[in-house]
This record gives sequence, C-alpha cells and structure tokens, in this order.
Amino acid sequence: MKLGPFDIHPRVVLAPMAGVTDKPFRMLCKRLGAGLCVSEMTLSNPALWHTRKSMHRVDHHGEPDPISVQIAGTVPQVMAEAAKYNVDHGAQIIDINMGCPAKKVCNTWAGSALMRDEALVARILSAVVAAVDVPVTLKIRTGWDSEHRNALAIARIAQDSGIASLAVHGRTRDQHYTGAAEYDTIAAVKAALSIPVLANGDIDSPEKAARVLRHTGADAVMVGRAAQGRPWIFREIAHHLATGEHLPEPTLVEVRDVLLGHLAHLHDFYGEVSGVRIARKHLGWYAKDRPENAAFRAVVNRADSADEQVRLTRDYFDALVAGVSPDLPTAA
Repeated sequence: MKLGPFDIHPRVVLAPMAGVTDKPFRMLCKRLGAGLCVSEMTLSNPALWHTRKSMHRVDHHGEPDPISVQIAGTVPQVMAEAAKYNVDHGAQIIDINMGCPAKKVCNTWAGSALMRDEALVARILSAVVAAVDVPVTLKIRTGWDSEHRNALAIARIAQDSGIASLAVHGRTRDQHYTGAAEYDTIAAVKAALSIPVLANGDIDSPEKAARVLRHTGADAVMVGRAAQGRPWIFREIAHHLATGEHLPEPTLVEVRDVLLGHLAHLHDFYGEVSGVRIARKHLGWYAKDRPENAAFRAVVNRADSADEQVRLTRDYFDALVAGVSPDLPTAA
C-alpha cells in the first residue's frame, strides 16, 4: 500500500486510540512489526495547542517514518490550520477523525457525528487536502446508526476530495464497540473506490486479519484494541499474511523485556509522576491473561515511583519465568 511517497509495509496498521497511541506505544508497535502507526487524536482548536498534553503529541523526535497524526474538529478552516501546524511539527501524513464514537467528541459534532452532514464532510476534507503537501487520510464508521449507513457516500466524497486512503471501522457510531463488526460495508466501499481502503474492527488474530482481507478486498488491516498489551500482534499478522504460517508466542522473557522497555520510555517521555500513572493501564493489559492479574494490578497500582513500578513488574515476570507463583497479596 502506498501513501504519497511512503510504502506501507507490512499492510497492518495501528489504529488511532485516544490515550493509547502516544509516541512510546507507536514506537514500540513499529518496532514489533506495524507498517504504520496513527497518533492519538489531536484537537484542532489552536487554544489547546500549547498545553503540556498537546506538546507531547507533537513530539516526534526519533520516531520512525512515516509519522501519521490524527486531527479532529468541525470547522474546515480550523482543521486546515491544524493540519498545517502538525505538518510544521513533523507530521508526514494527516489523518482526519470521523470515526470516534465518544459522546464528548460527538456532542461537539466532531468524530463520527460528522457523518450526519455530508456537505460539511466535503468542506472539511477539501480544506485540509488543499492546506498541506502531505497525504491526507480519513477514518470513518459505517454510519451514524443502523438506519443511516452512509459510509459509501462518505467514501466517494473522500476520494473526490483528494483523500489518499480511507479506513472504515465496521460498526455504526451508536454501536460504539459492542456487538460484532461487519465487513460487507467495507467490501462495498473497497469495490467503489480506487484509493486504498483499510479494514478495521475486531481484528484480533492473524487468521482474522487474513479472513477480513479476503472478504473485503481491502488493502490493509487496522488493529486497535487487540494491540493493547499485545503489541507483537503486528509481526504475527504480518508473518501470517506473508507465509501462511504462525509465529510462536513470545516467551515470558521477551514479554518482560518489552514491558520494561515500554515502562522506561513512558517514564522518560512523560516524567516520573505522569509516566507512572499512564503506565498503569498498560501494565494491566500486559498481564490481563494471567490468573493473578487482579493481584498484580492491585500491587503495581500502589507504586508511586518509577523505580518501584519497574521493580514490582520485573519481580512479577521474573517469578513467572522461574515457574513459580508471583509473591503477591490477595487483591482487595
């Protein structure tokens, strides 16, 4: 799959997720096989560009190419200015959010709420494409609700507006993340367009990725929640798509080392206080399939320093590697 000057390979992409796909997680997923990683949503409102949180989101130093930044908003010219601002700060691809189902986003008519106004969609897309000299991509859902599945109409607007690729999540906005994603709509969109189409929704294994690609004819798959606590899913999918074979599961030693490296990057990137807090959700995701997960989270969540968080995490995984039960108190 090609986006402007960039060859996206392998054809498995990390989906933008608010509060998840920050720079440390993107860099980790790229190292573990993602062909492209899209940033968490950044707001187009210039009044928010210089907050501490926003400054972290425009820090791309050392991040491997291509750097894709997602923007969200409702006013065409404001979105255009946000695109230019992010390109000036290192973005090499601009992604437009018309897929977020969160109420606080949709209540401002951003995210997937924009799919209810096709004329506004056209104005936003045209304004952003005209504002920057980098590829502009778009992420949508199948529609607002089951009565208004207009992904195909939005897709045609996107292609006519100069959008370089389109990612479609196989749910309507009112489904949020409930039920099962459907892929017939994505197949219809792919059949109607000449630009690359990415299939998104419930892609949680190499086999599922291969099935979805066959069913939809999509150019790539986009993985979101399945990468939380399992960033090596990208190399697993890539290997299966390339060979039809399966990679072995990562060893406990590798899981430990990946997690400790992730913790170190979070602590360094955000500073100790914020880094320790942000790391807690990742620790829970990494350990979620272990029977002692609740006790582990109860202990690690009490850590209030980077050193303590790292020590508790290392001790936990070292015990698993040694084949003994981690020494954890009963969770409250």
